[in-house]
Amino acid sequence: MLTDRYTDSLNRRKELEFNNISKEMLPWLENLAIEHNCKIERKEWKSKYNSYVIYDYEPFCSEGFEINLVLSSVSKEHLEFLKYLYENKLNTIEYLNNCVIN
Repeated sequence: MLTDRYTDSLNRRKELEFNNISKEMLPWLENLAIEHNCKIERKEWKSKYNSYVIYDYEPFCSEGFEINLVLSSVSKEHLEFLKYLYENKLNTIEYLNNCVIN
């Protein structure tokens, strides 16, 4: 899931929040962000069962947690491009999974 939340902070950086990223997709997205001059503002593991449990590091047993990532950039276009690449990758994976099942 992706939250379209472009915000301006005082230093004029725009932010985009990615919610519920799969553990397998996280390294790819982080590397992509770095390649496109985006900064990782926040990475958190949030419990699906208790909204008060949030870690800024991967817990020992990460099952039952969703990974949220906030990226920032000076350019909104960089963030929109990352969003496009991320959504395309998710759609491709879903399509390929459907091909395997059918």
